[in-house]
Amino acid sequence: MSYQALYRVWRPQSFHDVVGQEHITKTIQNALMQDKLSHAYLFSGPRGTGKTSAAKIIAKAVNCEKAPTAEPCNECDNCLGITNGSISDVLEIDAASNTGVDDIRDIRDKVKFAPSAVRYKVYIIDEVHMLSTGAFNALLKTLEEPPPHVIFILATTEPHKIPLTIISRCQRFDFKRISSQSIVDRMKTILDSNRIVPDDDALHLLARAAEGGMRDALSLLDQAISYSEDEVRVEDVLAVTGAVSQGFLSQMAKAFKEQDVAKALQVAGRLMAEGKDPVRFITDLIYYYRDMLLYQTAPGLEEVLDRVKVDEEFKELSQETDRTWIYKVIELLNQSQQEMKWTNHPKIFLELSLIKICQEERQESAGAGQELLKKIEVLEQQVKELKEKGVAMAPPDSSAPAVQEKKTFRTAGRGSGTNTGRVKEMLKKASKPNLIQLKNNWGTIMEKIKSEKVSVYALLSGAEPVACSDQDVLLSFQHEIHSQMASSDNIRSCVEGVIYSTIGKSLTMLTILQPEWDTVKKEFIQQQQRGDSNSQAEAEDPLIAEAKKLFGEELIEIKE
Repeated sequence: MSYQALYRVWRPQSFHDVVGQEHITKTIQNALMQDKLSHAYLFSGPRGTGKTSAAKIIAKAVNCEKAPTAEPCNECDNCLGITNGSISDVLEIDAASNTGVDDIRDIRDKVKFAPSAVRYKVYIIDEVHMLSTGAFNALLKTLEEPPPHVIFILATTEPHKIPLTIISRCQRFDFKRISSQSIVDRMKTILDSNRIVPDDDALHLLARAAEGGMRDALSLLDQAISYSEDEVRVEDVLAVTGAVSQGFLSQMAKAFKEQDVAKALQVAGRLMAEGKDPVRFITDLIYYYRDMLLYQTAPGLEEVLDRVKVDEEFKELSQETDRTWIYKVIELLNQSQQEMKWTNHPKIFLELSLIKICQEERQESAGAGQELLKKIEVLEQQVKELKEKGVAMAPPDSSAPAVQEKKTFRTAGRGSGTNTGRVKEMLKKASKPNLIQLKNNWGTIMEKIKSEKVSVYALLSGAEPVACSDQDVLLSFQHEIHSQMASSDNIRSCVEGVIYSTIGKSLTMLTILQPEWDTVKKEFIQQQQRGDSNSQAEAEDPLIAEAKKLFGEELIEIKE
């Protein structure tokens, strides 16, 4: 088979070709020129970022006939032999398939022999984290004191799995993901050499789909060229990668903003008809909103955007979309993505998540409206109380602060040094239905108080609601000290807040001692009865009232 994949043909053969890792290549080149190479290196980083390629370039550079040199010449026998794998002194070992102790012991035994064809033996161990514990232990001594003619280069995508004893014996270099622009520039170089004119948008799509890996990008490019018959177009890239075009994502974002469920489901239906993966679509949407958030924060840093190309439509949506709403959409999409991983019907979960997002803003608006109405009701109630009761004013020569005046005004009973007029005024407006409602919910109120403040719960354990109006609630206490303590601002506000959250009424709490309550209650009932008798007398005909006085009520018979 004569054809070779692009990533093999265009594998870097010099440090200049290692794209996006200048912080590593420059350091190694300086070490080569100064002849200060270490005996062991650890290359870590994502797949397809040039770790093993850089290792082979080092092997060529140290063994090049023109050494010391910053770049291998790739022309001498040593460079050509290492490139085609004919020189046995440079070994590339896959640790995934050579994980045992015996494999490493074989290397350890052969290390002491001098190289046969070049100056240095170079052992490149790929995916080194796959070695067993015993194999790592066998490698330790060799890494610590290797012969002067040996260089070890360990490569891994998961450095956290490597023992610290190994890491401490190596110079570590962390390869980073390659930027989308660097990948695009590299692909343009390759396409120019093949005389293919690409679509820039298609190359950007390929670079974003590669997620920072050059090898993945070239594999996708190879596939796109084969699919489109020596062309690279957006439609072909979308078909090859399974990604969703930015136009679809923008349409979905508009549907979310307009709360248009029908439009969102239509867009999703077209995507499913094209065979797109629902999970992949959710992922693309998450990245779309992520890039929108970054663009709002730093419009000038387009290079930090992963998936989105900044066009007029994207700019307009970014300006019109609230940042809080973006956070909410990303959260909901992430929840749906997690749920879709464990279902056999991802399409249904996709549709449900789209409907939920379209309706979410309405629900939030309605919730905010209800909260505002509650606050307005509380304010109206407070204004009503002020109109009915007036504002308590301190006498001119009083030195007591207003808060103490407030305490004295709200607490009833002789034990606290106040009169019972406030309670009698409150009883005129009290009603039995109000008291029944409060008593029915008193157990719930006490449980809530217990969960918030146990000390308040203990204080109120002997208290009992004895009267309730639309504005006030009266609690009777057995002990004077409990009544006085309950009248303090912090305890009273706690009780009033729990009552409001339970029955939805803003009530002012009054306190009274039980003996005083018995007296006040009796006086109030007698007063009411006298008032009723007087009212009846005033309502009688004057002639009948006079006749009762003269002859007695039992001798009079009234006929209409």
